[in-house]
Amino acid sequence: MTTETPDPRVQAWSPVCQAVALLLGPYAEVVLHDAVRDEVLAVWNPMTARALGDPSLLGELDRLGPSAPDVYGPYPKLLPDGRRLSSVSAVLRDAEGAPSAVLCVNLDRGPLEQASALLAAFAAPTAPRPAPLFERDWTERMNEVIGGYVRAHGRPPERLTREDRIAVLRRLDQAGVLAVRRAVPAVATALKVSRSTVYTLLADLKAGPGSDPDSAVDPDSAVDPDSAVDPDPEREPDSAPRPASGPEADPAPRPAAQPRTTR
Repeated sequence: MTTETPDPRVQAWSPVCQAVALLLGPYAEVVLHDAVRDEVLAVWNPMTARALGDPSLLGELDRLGPSAPDVYGPYPKLLPDGRRLSSVSAVLRDAEGAPSAVLCVNLDRGPLEQASALLAAFAAPTAPRPAPLFERDWTERMNEVIGGYVRAHGRPPERLTREDRIAVLRRLDQAGVLAVRRAVPAVATALKVSRSTVYTLLADLKAGPGSDPDSAVDPDSAVDPDSAVDPDPEREPDSAPRPASGPEADPAPRPAAQPRTTR
């Protein structure tokens, strides 16, 4: 506050005014006006040169009846240096209901407008994306299809229904993504499902009504390479030599005859 004063209204409302000034300072000016003498009682975070005792120029507040609103604004104001303010005014009444003081809060809009302009500049569209750099990037097409569907329907990938995922796969197929080798693992990661789920949905998409006969989706050939296993893991390799059998096989060698001894 600019000047100490024993006025009981300042003593009563000073904690409120100081709290607002601390919360919004240094971008808010808080002024307490004398509604009876139409002069300034106190100022916190002053934005102008007015001080205690300066005219308030509030107008005829005595014409405000008890049923009149006590809070006005926010309404615009302009300072001589060009700063724009948003202001609110509250009429404070005494025990008899008559206007006793007016509390005004003037918020400098400059920092808010600067922050808004900065955010708008980041959100503004930039130059068109160079097509030669991305025409072969199938992951960009995948992200655009899945991200566009998520944004349009307002649900994250993990909350998409079965019908949603089939619709996404149909769009990916139309965009040529599913014709790319090893696209299914990337699609599964983007949709936050397993690869086996994607293969099952692809089969349903191919068998469903209205499927495109020229589609790149082929559920019969869509086999997860990591799921292929040998049905007989203990079988010896085919390259290992096998013993011959049958009439053409060489007979087993006979043991050599032992020499006889004469007793």
